[in-house]
Amino acid sequence: MQYRIAVIKGDGIGPEIVTEAMLTLEKVGEKFGHTFDFQEVLAGGCSIDANGIPLTQETIDICKAADSVLLGAVGGPKWDGVPSDKRPEKALLGLRESLGLFANIRPAMMYRALADACPIKPEIIGEGFDIVVCRELTGDVYFGNHYRKESDCGWGEMGCDDMNYSVYEVERIARRAFEMARVRSKKVTSVDKSNVLETSRVWRETVTRVAEEYPDVTLNHMYVDNAAMQLVRNPGQFDVIVTGNLFGDILSDEASMITGSIGMLPSASIGETGRGMYEPIHGSAPDIAGKGIANPIATILSCAMMLRYSFGLTAEAAAIEAAVEKTLNDGCRTADIAHTGETVLTTSEMGANIRNNL
Repeated sequence: MQYRIAVIKGDGIGPEIVTEAMLTLEKVGEKFGHTFDFQEVLAGGCSIDANGIPLTQETIDICKAADSVLLGAVGGPKWDGVPSDKRPEKALLGLRESLGLFANIRPAMMYRALADACPIKPEIIGEGFDIVVCRELTGDVYFGNHYRKESDCGWGEMGCDDMNYSVYEVERIARRAFEMARVRSKKVTSVDKSNVLETSRVWRETVTRVAEEYPDVTLNHMYVDNAAMQLVRNPGQFDVIVTGNLFGDILSDEASMITGSIGMLPSASIGETGRGMYEPIHGSAPDIAGKGIANPIATILSCAMMLRYSFGLTAEAAAIEAAVEKTLNDGCRTADIAHTGETVLTTSEMGANIRNNL
């Protein structure tokens, strides 16, 4: 089979880690008889430098024409002075909206080989954990109106951000979460703040109603502050977490850190069609950009998610995941997951070891 992939290497360490991911896909293609055609485009800070804006219509059109999108990272202190409506991160919001990507899927699991890197006590993590955070992407406060006005009580200027969710938006992300839970451990935890926010009351009512369509899946509700605590107190209790854009942004980062390294975790942003955008959850890490020491595993595992969710290539995805696990079991480490005295591999060396295990 032949697949077209739009590639956004982006800023910071993006070009280094995406290069390793592309080489891994090529190796998968050789092994399983597929062809992956890559077309590189600009988005983020590099697009600001080249085009004056973080996302061009050309990039959008190429991404829409592709079967899926592979993204490295965007942003960095170089563009801190850019007006807010033209910041590199606006490229991500624009791509998600243009491609109709409403669900962000972030797995967080603990590899046995990295158990000692987990900041949680061994007696708490037990046999480990395997969590998926299903975050709604196109609604909530990030897409509400943002404005300033004078305070009614004479306290000066105040910032205002509208938080909104429609029933339709909640229904579609809830169904995505329940469908995922059906092929996992059949448990969904819906996270909201319905004791305070009207938006969350709509969220909870809607998720509860959708749950009736999935009698084989257990649903429980949790306030976001309690969820944040429970993730470090007893992460093994979670299977699929479904939540809104703001809460999901925070909780997915928390879930990533209890695995031991944010450099290990992939993500998928998907919509109604098979097309998705796949990226590591970490940022552009400008402090180590160009040094060849970044961990490429999250980006490589994002490719595995692409193969599974967009292309339906389950065996190929499993091959990448098994290769990553074997590489870790062999003791291969980049700087972010290495202990004192352990041999530290470069970005390209880690990528080569994973490909050798395919």
